[in-house]
Order: sequence, then C-alpha cells, then structure tokens
Amino acid sequence: MPTLELFSPEALRSTVITFRDTMKVHAAGINRLNVYPVPDGDTGTNMARTLDAVVAELDLADPELKPTCDAISHGSLMGARGNSGVILSQILRGLVGTLKDATDLTATKVAEGLRAASTAAYQAVLKPIEGTILTVVRESAEAGTRAAAEGASLVNMLRAARAAGKTALDNTPELLAVLKDAGVVDAGGAGYLLFLDSALFVVDGDPLPEPDEGDGPTMEQLETVSRRHAMDGGVDVSELRYEVMYFVDLVDERIQEFKEAWGEIGDSIVVVGGDGLWNCHVHTNDIGGAIEAALLLDGRPKQIRVTDLFEEMAEEHAAREAAIHGAAHSHSGAGFGLPAVTCAVVAVASGDGLAELFGQLGVQGVVTGGQTLNPSTAELLAAVEAVNADQVVVLPNNKNIIPVAEQLDGLTTKSVRVVPTTSMAAALAALVVYDPEADADVNLEEMTDGAASVATGEITQAVRDTNSDVGAITAGDWIGLVRGDGIVAVSGSLDGAAYALLDYLITPGREIVTVISGSEASAGHTDALLAWLLEHRPDVQVEVHRGGQPLYPYLFGVE
Repeated sequence: MPTLELFSPEALRSTVITFRDTMKVHAAGINRLNVYPVPDGDTGTNMARTLDAVVAELDLADPELKPTCDAISHGSLMGARGNSGVILSQILRGLVGTLKDATDLTATKVAEGLRAASTAAYQAVLKPIEGTILTVVRESAEAGTRAAAEGASLVNMLRAARAAGKTALDNTPELLAVLKDAGVVDAGGAGYLLFLDSALFVVDGDPLPEPDEGDGPTMEQLETVSRRHAMDGGVDVSELRYEVMYFVDLVDERIQEFKEAWGEIGDSIVVVGGDGLWNCHVHTNDIGGAIEAALLLDGRPKQIRVTDLFEEMAEEHAAREAAIHGAAHSHSGAGFGLPAVTCAVVAVASGDGLAELFGQLGVQGVVTGGQTLNPSTAELLAAVEAVNADQVVVLPNNKNIIPVAEQLDGLTTKSVRVVPTTSMAAALAALVVYDPEADADVNLEEMTDGAASVATGEITQAVRDTNSDVGAITAGDWIGLVRGDGIVAVSGSLDGAAYALLDYLITPGREIVTVISGSEASAGHTDALLAWLLEHRPDVQVEVHRGGQPLYPYLFGVE
C-alpha cells in the first residue's frame, strides 16, 4: 500500500476502527497488567468498550473531517468506561479537537493533535501521576512534535512518537514502585501504544503487534505489592472500594469545585466533557458523598454506575488461586484479599445482577441460590469461612434456606448470625443499615428491623390450574405473591399482574418502590411498569435494579 503523506478523514476513521479491533485482541493481555492496589482490573476491556461506542458513532457520521471528529469526540465522551476509558476519551477528544478545523492533516498538524491529547489527559485528572498512561502520551507527543519541527514526514513523525512512547512505557516501573514490585508496565500506557500502532498500520502498512500471552504478575508479586501499601499507612487507592461513574449536567464554571469536592472523598478522579455535560469517574468509599457532590453544586447526575472494586479484585485473585491449585471456589465474591472487617455479610443471590448489587452494598460473600436452587450447608459454610471477618451475618433470602443457614454457627469457630430474610428485596433493605465495624449481634438487630420495614412481592407464572382468594388460576397465568398473604394478583399478562401487585403493596405512607428485574423481564415491560407508576403513584420514588434472577421477572420492595 502507498505511504500516506496526509492524514485524511478516511485515515482517521480507519485508525480508530483498527485501534478498536486491535484493542479487543489485546484486551485480555492488558487486563493482566493490572496490579493491586490499582483495582481497575479491566483496563483493556474498558478501553475496548469505550472504542466500541466511538465506532458506533462513526458509523452514523458523514465521512468529512468535521463530522468524523465530532463523532469521535461525542462517542468517546458518552461511551467512556472506567478510569482508563475516561482518560482515553479525553485523549481522543483532545486529538480531534485540534484536527477538525484543519485544512490539511500534515505531520505538523497531527503532532499538534497528539500534544493537545496529552494536555487534555492531564487536565482531566485531579492528581496526575507519572508512570501511567499520562507519561506515555506526553513523551510520545513531545517526540512527535520534535520530529515534525525537524521536517519529518507523517509516517516518520508517527514512528518517532511510537518509539518514544515505547521507551516511556518500558520506564513506567521506574516511576511507580507498584509496577516494579509486580514486574509489569502500565496497562493504560500499553493500550495507548496500540493507537500509534494502528495509525502506522493505516499510514504505511506496518504490521500490528501480536497480543501478549503472558500470565501477568504472580501471586507472590501481588502479595509484595499489597504488603508495601499496607506498610505505607494512610488511605490509598487500594483501600477505596467503589468505582462511581456518572454523567452530570453542571455548568463549566463549577467543575473545578466539583473535582475538589471529590478530591476530599476519593482518588483516581477523572472528569471529562464540557459545555455543561461531563463524564465523571472516582474511586471512593463514600458512594452517597460522590453523588451529593454534584447535587450541592446544582448539578444533575444521571446514568449512575457503581462497581465494587474489592469484589472485582477478589475474583481476579480467586481465579489466580484456582489456576495455581487446580480448584475453583464454590461461591463468588468471597473475601479472599479483601480488608478485614469486624462483621462480614454472606448473602444468597439468585441472579448475577443481584450478586453485583449485593457486592456494591458491602457483601463480602455471595452464594448462588434461591427458589428451586437452595445452596447446601457446605456451600454456605465455605463462604462464611472465606470472608475476612470472625463475625458473620448471613442473609438467606428464602424461607427454605433459613434452617440451613441456622446450622452454620455450630459448624465454625466464627460467630454466625442469621437475619431471616425471605426475599432479595428484604435483603437490600437490611443491607442499608449494615455496619461492617459493628459486631454481629448489633447488625443482627438492626438488619432484622431493616428487613421487616419493607413489604415485598414477586411476579411469577403459574405452572398448573388452581384456585385462589383472588380467583381461578390457569396454567400460564401470571400471579403476584406477597409473603404472608399468598397470591394477591392474577392476570393473563405479566404487565397486568405487576400493576395489580404494586397496587396492593403501595399503601398510604409508603414512599419508595424498589424494582428488581429478572432474566425474563424485557425493557418494554419495565418501561410500561415505570409509566404505570408515574401515572398511578406519582408521589413514590422508584429505584430499578437488574437482578437477573430466573423464574421471577419482577421482585418488588415497598417501604
């Protein structure tokens, strides 16, 4: 293929698409570069998902330069995932913000775009840290700028930028002890080099690199990293449990105040955007404070996403441990590698969404189970033994599991208490008042009261003909169940049964409705449900969570 002298709109588009495709191939290897205490263990995945959003936007854009640049800018802002994805979005936005008004995309202009990308990336981060993707982008941009100033062609400018970026990446362990301890380079920086590789592939046909099949840091190296930070004292990113991300409508003049407010409660802060719309990312232990920071500045947060980073890291450690010992854990979200607490919680969950939600609320051990799938005593005991606490509260979340859970205290040296929850919605209410630093008996009392404060109901489908207090039931009908009251609603449609059940549950004085959608609940059904609530119960606050539970399209909690 002929070498390009100018970086055309088509070349820009092809570079981004190639970057996305290459990132997907390399994502697993880049993920393996992540080390504790930087708990975003999915850098490659987040960068790939961010680029998916960019390419989707490109598919809808006109091929001219300005629409192409606008699509890259908007797609990266709206689709950014995780710390690495948000920084990548700002790199792309800085680049195309410089290129979009150019007459010709010469080596000099593209180098100017790379420099703008570096500046934008640094500006997005409240506390820039050298030895990360920031360093790699900056040093590659500086080298590209020098080469262009000396008259280098487009391809030679890109080669200079790529070579300097590789040198900077190789040097990241000398700048960050955590990388040196783990024997790896910075994951985000490795991802950024793939952008320059993609540009060189498009401009001159240079072959794309093969993915690294290495194993990443060993367990011994991870333990060295963990010990180093345990001895450092103070709160660092390794002790910040939650990743909070959302978009916020906030006037540009107040964004620095917003960053500083987040700086008081968290780290790994990245805020990108402009013109009143911002994509925000923080690691924190204070989820409420992270959201309240925007509200106090008259901002409007939306599309809020919370990830339990400790659970993410525990799963990574568990996978490594299983690979080493040739065995898998019988439960998920176990306490391996998590910080010690006075009292941990083990909960039974019937769907992947519920397991994730429980983790976000502080549960250290999640056991798969529920209706028709009751876990054994051995499975519950394994989770109790795995959590990093001598006192444990168990949430069985099903009446058939309560007697099994009550045997655990006599089978372990740990103190085990059982909150007799019979539904997932009741468990959520109990977890609102859970205090990891209180003892098990205090938590038992508070969490039992919390669970009792919520009225719960569920929708399922009848498997046989029968009669009920609300009328005859035919197999295939949808029925609404309330614990203690039995069948309270029957309908030939899922929507009809859900409306009738909610009408029964939402009595005067109840203000909050929690909706947990199951694997059989479509977006259309949920939208219809929310429309019904807006029309018939406009004063209640509604929270919707994806539970993923089988057999029960909807679980409701009303308090």
